[in-house]
Amino acid sequence: MRYLIAFLLLAGPLVAQDNPARFSLPAGCTAYLTTQNASCEVEHLFTCDADPAGHQQRVTLDEQGMVFLGVIDAEAQWIDSFHAIDGFNEWLLPDPANPASISELLANGVDHYDFHTQTDKYGAFNFVGSDRLTGREVTIDGVTLLETAFEITAMASNGTVIWTNAGNEYVSPEWRRFFGGIGAITSEYGEDPYDHRPVEFIFPGEPGFLSTRPKHGCGVAISSAPLSEETTYDYL
Repeated sequence: MRYLIAFLLLAGPLVAQDNPARFSLPAGCTAYLTTQNASCEVEHLFTCDADPAGHQQRVTLDEQGMVFLGVIDAEAQWIDSFHAIDGFNEWLLPDPANPASISELLANGVDHYDFHTQTDKYGAFNFVGSDRLTGREVTIDGVTLLETAFEITAMASNGTVIWTNAGNEYVSPEWRRFFGGIGAITSEYGEDPYDHRPVEFIFPGEPGFLSTRPKHGCGVAISSAPLSEETTYDYL
């Protein structure tokens, strides 16, 4: 899949030529949701016929264009990602010590994980952390989500801590995926707060579906972090 991600980027902008404000998916892919987020980003969630059962993809765009493309499986594990700003691919390594599992989270209220990824630019990384359901339901733009509290640590292959991250996200049992929330990344550069909460949920046929233009939080300072924020807390 990471080769597909690289191919999509090399092939040029994934935007329909007859309507530059509408995102154009690859052939064989179908979008089911667009979100406008508080972080001046718009995201499109979609599935592709060529992917394994249960896999789904997400593309994130800011005011300059695409910044992230990622694939998760039915357990919301990070399978493949392309981080466009930093220009690297990342993929899940096999046999994790404790795989991330959305099923475990929904059944027991907590999920602990310990897994490794490989990148083609920065080497391998180890991610250790947990997600917990807070017991709070949150309704955003008519969509009800379950709130989570999370903490995660990213380490280099030698065990050096690169960053830690903690905050709250949202999970959808129906779509079996996470949505961004509020948190702060702590690294050698200090503490970096962010707000990636969804503001609007837009469905096929509704105005703004597959829009390439973010609407919320633009024109203000947006948090940045070492490597890509997308890898750290959005669970793709």
